[in-house]
Amino acid sequence: MTQQHPPPGPGFGPPPPQYAPAPPPHAPAPPPPHASVPPPYGQAPPRPVPAGPDFLAVDKRNAVVVDASGVAFESSGLSIEFRWPEIRSVHYQASPNGKALMVAVVHVDGRFFECVVEAKPRSRLQEWFPQLAWVLGHYRPMG
Repeated sequence: MTQQHPPPGPGFGPPPPQYAPAPPPHAPAPPPPHASVPPPYGQAPPRPVPAGPDFLAVDKRNAVVVDASGVAFESSGLSIEFRWPEIRSVHYQASPNGKALMVAVVHVDGRFFECVVEAKPRSRLQEWFPQLAWVLGHYRPMG
């Protein structure tokens, strides 16, 4: 007569205790379930970003975000992030027709990146300028 085991539950999981392999005698003890697991080799653990003011300007296709980690641009689905240590300077102005915010990041190696966000209604542009100036001044008081 053979012994029947209950069918396995949904998904994968550890083997039932009677089938779990025994650890080798020299193996370290497994960490407790609540302990943090170190990241895989070659990856730094994520560092929490301190809370602080942020700026966000968005239109249908583009976005500019300025926060404690740096400046991020999104343009037509593509995004690029700049951390504060790699930014030489950040510049901004209204577009020549006064309908958009133009933000530029100058990288420490001299490269120049720009993102343009349309302001609808146009009065929103006048709201963005003091907000952006204040947030940039918070993170980059020297410019």
